[in-house]
Amino acid sequence: MDALAEPQIRRDLAAAYRLAAARGWDDTVWTHISASVPGMPGRYLINRFGLRFAEITPANLVMVDTGGRVVDGSGAPVNPSGFAIHGCIHAARPDAVCVLHLHTLWGQALAAIPEGLLPCSQPAMRLFRRLGRHAYEGLAFNADEQRRLVAALGDLDGLILENHGILTVGRTVAEAFVLMMLVERAAQVQLAAMAATGGRPLVASDEVAERTCRQWIGDGRTPEGADEWPALLRSLDDPLFTNP
Repeated sequence: MDALAEPQIRRDLAAAYRLAAARGWDDTVWTHISASVPGMPGRYLINRFGLRFAEITPANLVMVDTGGRVVDGSGAPVNPSGFAIHGCIHAARPDAVCVLHLHTLWGQALAAIPEGLLPCSQPAMRLFRRLGRHAYEGLAFNADEQRRLVAALGDLDGLILENHGILTVGRTVAEAFVLMMLVERAAQVQLAAMAATGGRPLVASDEVAERTCRQWIGDGRTPEGADEWPALLRSLDDPLFTNP
């Protein structure tokens, strides 16, 4: 394993927490962003339970296994039930280096309407048919629900968790974060347009939406966020994240 790999993923993951906090995406000490540890199958980094997103640093991230059990010897508190979603997705999708699940205002509002995400903006068209849906089943995530959640995600970019929130996955932390930015912007535009038009926003045809998605993704080799991530890191104005 590259000696710089774990420090890099720690930096990017902690930065994602800070960037989410700066956007008001946090929910006090709830919700999580997780990332797999390079070269260590079945090992993941997640936030120490009880810390606000703004308090997360590369050093205070906690290493857990797929079941959410702490394996780094720190004895740090984590939220195993909170990792239930993340653990099953990481296990089923090795390409999902980062799993980001949030309870944002706009994301929760989108998750509460039956229409789902409509192709009424460019960000929404990037996500056209790339978000699955998972019905709300309560607070507990047992093995049966985990299987349903994984099946709903398939090979997509994320999920609308009905009456709950939004989840995105990425081959990098940057990809998962920028996809969440797109969902959040698309939700905000759609809900504002629905309010302004009595629930009838201007929606692109499936053909146009699908073409736009293909144009945006290209050959799919470059993870989303490659262009935006350096600028997002600079926006933190903190040498902890801007110096490799």
